[in-house]
Amino acid sequence: MPAASKLTRLLFGLLAYVSLGIGLIAIVIPGLPTTEFILLAAWAATKSSPRLSAWLENHRLFGPILSNWRNGRIIARRAKISATVSMLVCAGLMLMMLDHGWPIYVAMVGMGLGNLWIWSRPESLAQQP
Repeated sequence: MPAASKLTRLLFGLLAYVSLGIGLIAIVIPGLPTTEFILLAAWAATKSSPRLSAWLENHRLFGPILSNWRNGRIIARRAKISATVSMLVCAGLMLMMLDHGWPIYVAMVGMGLGNLWIWSRPESLAQQP
């Protein structure tokens, strides 16, 4: 295996494990998007670690998310509601605990745009255009 492909595989593996770690932390921290990091971890794992990729695909929590995404870019309503509530809690905490500078408003606009995108995804195959 050429050195460049070993390095590429190593970097994709690093991205997969870091993304998985952030995704796991995001489960308990409001405002951090869990699904996006798990999707990124799964994508990077397919390029670096068949073992990690299989583990994610067969995981009881992450497997259905990945399956839904691969089979039509579907995000379940429960995940949409969870993401929305998480973002609202995070925005509320930022407004209560931090100075009201422009970074707070940029973060809230980012969360709002992310939320719009999440709600624009279908919830089932029947909703596909």
